[in-house]
Amino acid sequence: MSNWDDIRKEWETSKVTLAVLAEKHDVKLGTLKSRKSREKWTRGAPEKDATKPRKVATKNKKDEAVAVSGDLTDKQRLFCIHYIKYFNATKAYQKAYECSYTAAMVEGHKHLRNPKISAEIDRLKAEQTSELKMDVRDVLQKYIDIAFADITDFATFGKKEVEIMGPFGPLTDDEGDPLMKEVNYVDFKESAVIDGTILTEVKQGKDGVSVKLADKMKALEMLSKYFNLLSDKDQKRFQSEKVKAETAYTREKTKLLKGQEKDTSLMEALIKGREQYESRD
Repeated sequence: MSNWDDIRKEWETSKVTLAVLAEKHDVKLGTLKSRKSREKWTRGAPEKDATKPRKVATKNKKDEAVAVSGDLTDKQRLFCIHYIKYFNATKAYQKAYECSYTAAMVEGHKHLRNPKISAEIDRLKAEQTSELKMDVRDVLQKYIDIAFADITDFATFGKKEVEIMGPFGPLTDDEGDPLMKEVNYVDFKESAVIDGTILTEVKQGKDGVSVKLADKMKALEMLSKYFNLLSDKDQKRFQSEKVKAETAYTREKTKLLKGQEKDTSLMEALIKGREQYESRD
């Protein structure tokens, strides 16, 4: 269950937005807005006198952390929240800013060197440790990670042009330009930038390297039991992933049934042929 007293205090003592707060505490944004309105949450800090110097919170580390958190942008706060979940700067940046892997790899580490962001991460780590937040929501989050996992989180693939190789090296045309052909490719991402906790197997076989993800269908089945606990965003993603999984399952089942029908027809033909052969005796 959510600790609404802590959520309210955090909103009233910082500049965090409701959207970021909902993401951090895994509650529905609509529920959060309703609660704020019903309980009349207010940020009671008085207007600052422009003629007076700005005071800096120096009472204790907790007050300093609150002040730092208030200076961060929404995206930076989301980065901090995702970072303490994955401890992977690239992945945290991608989730917070929804950008390319290349940009996230550079900017994610820049964020870690930002003193204010670093202080907020330390505050969140301390908060997480002190409250021992290994409860049903953490387990639920892991099922969410498994159910929403996408192959592009772990590999890139597509088509590319490569030089045609002969017995003595690259082949060229009459003008000396290399001859090219289009091939399919699959490139796996480095282990340091993926969430390895939802992989159950990585192996090297005769056909190359393969990876196996945790059971997506079981994760979806579990999430269906706790659908009401999901945020609005995750509920929409759940519905989408469920449709995809059911479509894939139906397609595979149809292939299997067609295969069985072919096998049955073959068996029937063999039996009929045997009966005809035996009837001649």
